[in-house]
Formats: sequence, C-alpha cells, structure tokens
Amino acid sequence: MYHLPMRRLLPCLLLAVPLLLLAQDPPPQKKGGGGGGAPKNLKILKPEEIGATMAGFRAGLGVQCTFCHNMADRSSDEIPMKVTARMMLGMVREINAKFPDGKEHVTCYTCHRGAQMPLTAPAQ
Repeated sequence: MYHLPMRRLLPCLLLAVPLLLLAQDPPPQKKGGGGGGAPKNLKILKPEEIGATMAGFRAGLGVQCTFCHNMADRSSDEIPMKVTARMMLGMVREINAKFPDGKEHVTCYTCHRGAQMPLTAPAQ
C-alpha cells in the first residue's frame, strides 16, 4: 500500500475540501430582503413586481426602505410616503398606458433623477 507523505496530503486536502463544498447544493437564499412570508397589504403591485419596483425606488429617488416602510411591519401604511408612493405608481402606470406601443416611457427616475423631491423648474 502506498502512503502519501504528510507534506503532500495537506495541499490535496486544501484543494479537495473547497471543491466538495462547491459541489453541494447551495442553501436557499432569501429573496428581496423582505420581512419573510407572503407580502401583505398589496394594493397596486403584484408579489412578483415588488423586488424590481423597490429597486427602482432606491435608484429613482435615492432612498432606502425606511423612507416609506416601518421595518417592524412593512405592510403598515403609517408612513405617509408609502401612500404617496402608491399614488405615484398609479400615475406612472396611467401615463405609460396611454402610449400605444406598450413600452415603459415614464419611471420614477424620469422626474426624480435620484432625488427625493423632483425639481419643478430648471436649476438657476
């Protein structure tokens, strides 16, 4: 029987262990950073639209989740910005629905440009 010298065994183990770990099925990942479980209090969005829409809010308005959400209960409407965001989503959908090509022409970024409050006049 052939015995591998100890100095050769260690490099083999250092290569084999990571490869074995990579070969295992990855653990299920939590999606979207939500509070877990099914979304509640959806009035405009569908569950499958939440991730992309929230990412759009972060980019378009330069805000984080806490701008609109009570992190202890994301379904709560106690923060007025969440109610305003719903109205704005409705407005954007209504505008985009008027284009005959079915494409998205208006987003949060169209007006907000990364700011919480959109400019209503050119900068002087």
